[in-house]
Amino acid sequence: MPTDDDPQVAGGTGTSLYLDLLKRCLLNLIYTDPPIATPWQARDVFDLQARLEGKDWPSLAHTMIGMSRLDNLQLLIERILAEGIPGDLMEAGIARGGAAVFMRGTLKAYSVTDRNVWAADSFEGFPRTGDEAGHPSPLLGILSELTEQVDDPASTAYARFLAGTTLAEVQQTFAKYGLLDEQVRFLAGWFSHTLPRAPIDRLALLRLDADLYGSTYDALRLLYPKVVPGGFVIADDYHAIEECREAVRDYLKSIDEEVVLERVDYSAAFWRKGDA
Repeated sequence: MPTDDDPQVAGGTGTSLYLDLLKRCLLNLIYTDPPIATPWQARDVFDLQARLEGKDWPSLAHTMIGMSRLDNLQLLIERILAEGIPGDLMEAGIARGGAAVFMRGTLKAYSVTDRNVWAADSFEGFPRTGDEAGHPSPLLGILSELTEQVDDPASTAYARFLAGTTLAEVQQTFAKYGLLDEQVRFLAGWFSHTLPRAPIDRLALLRLDADLYGSTYDALRLLYPKVVPGGFVIADDYHAIEECREAVRDYLKSIDEEVVLERVDYSAAFWRKGDA
């Protein structure tokens, strides 16, 4: 019976093989579901390269962040564990929950029982009338206008995607992977309402995927002080969405902190928090 350390296990150890398979399943490289056709991209045929690069809106896959961002997430969690950086893992803005599922799966693969995965989201999609923090949102305006151009928005997968995934649906997804347990903590609601009272002590990893300026700024304002020195922050849309980039820059400027940003792919960036 091969063990994790057996060199005859093709492609790596049992742990690495499990995490690789988990990523492939989360991206649905197994059944290759077609992307959601949007007002700006009518393509509805599976494109492997687009899925790997996180450049489509999957109709069924549990994450749309692509392989590079999943690989980066694995790398940072493994660094946290190897270096003994204290604290929980968190994603603010989880959509269908795929990245948070992968966080929990990675802890499970390494038999980590003393860290939680926090999953925060409105579970209602984007705000209906503007950025939750009251900041003007060009992105939200564009999405709203595009939705109005669709003949029957309520019947389209695109509109349903924007409406968000419910908490019950995300919990079911965790359960399907065998990863719904007491180490997964959900925060349902707008960040400005839920994060101030969230019982989070320390974070080793904060992953931001909030898209909008106000949501991103609120998440940083309320959570960044809880990221421990040596911990990591990932901004999923830093290079892809100007609102996200502005929120990150404005927050760091407000606390007079300079960081070294590292690119993950065309969209995401991350940095490591320095000493307090």
